Amino acid sequence: MDGQSTGHADRIQAAISSNGAAKSALIASWRRSGDLHRLDPAEAKPPSRLTDFELQKAREKMEPLLHAAQSSLDRLYLAVGGVGCCVLLADRNGVPIERRGAPGDDATFCSWGLWPGMIWSEECEGTNGIGTCLIEQRALTIHRDQHFFTRNTLLSCTTAPIYDHEGHLVAALDVSSCRSDLTEGFVNLIAVAVSDTAKQIEAECFRLAYPSARIMVAPVANRGSSALIALDADDLVIGATRVARLALGITHASLQKRLPAVDLLNAEKNATEDLAAAERGVLQRALARVEGNVTAAAEALGMSRATLHRKLKRLDIHRAD
Repeated sequence: MDGQSTGHADRIQAAISSNGAAKSALIASWRRSGDLHRLDPAEAKPPSRLTDFELQKAREKMEPLLHAAQSSLDRLYLAVGGVGCCVLLADRNGVPIERRGAPGDDATFCSWGLWPGMIWSEECEGTNGIGTCLIEQRALTIHRDQHFFTRNTLLSCTTAPIYDHEGHLVAALDVSSCRSDLTEGFVNLIAVAVSDTAKQIEAECFRLAYPSARIMVAPVANRGSSALIALDADDLVIGATRVARLALGITHASLQKRLPAVDLLNAEKNATEDLAAAERGVLQRALARVEGNVTAAAEALGMSRATLHRKLKRLDIHRAD
């Protein structure tokens, strides 16, 4: 065991033995790695890897997400790939199933285990970007010697969780680098890009899950574009992203009962007004495009003529005869 391995391992063990886990999420992860998973920070063997058959099966389970994520992964790689980073999309078990990287860097990243099929769960690899993100269900960066294993301390990994259309944690999006000159400022920029891309993937998955619904951004303060709700032709909420569910108190049971959007937002007057204004704008534009023809507008909006008439009356929208 060399000096670096000894020093890092000693620091990890000292932190685990302290009372720091109650105050530090990082030390709590180190403690899980050492005490719960019985890992040794000085362990030098590389990450475990799935067989080709197991990786194919893992990809098949994630096919809808993979399809939805392609363009977002491409854009993220364009933003970070030129500075020695690779992009990984991992499943719920911490296994990368999709990757973006420069061909010239492939051998280096593969040697570090940053490759499809490698297992980066916290149970197997201790504290690391992908595994710890999936355990703590939050965006985070594990930078260099914050990793549990000494052999991973040259890596900087920034990761964000991805939730499906029902609010279940299904994946983690990661940008990793082994550059020694990666500055804190650039790591912060990567963190913003990763979180934004994770939201984009969630939004695209949500839209694909409700292809016939009207998708709206829920009027929730400081929640961003990932607070989405899906409405049917009668303005009943039939789906909501995790952020929208948490912010608006939407449960699986309430969705099963076909929750009226107005009732959902009534507890917050401004939210209801925003929803009504948005709906009024949609109807007004639809009518304008067909010069006030209600039948044509209803067809364009995917609803019955009677439903459109009820909405026009409720929103006090008058049209020329």
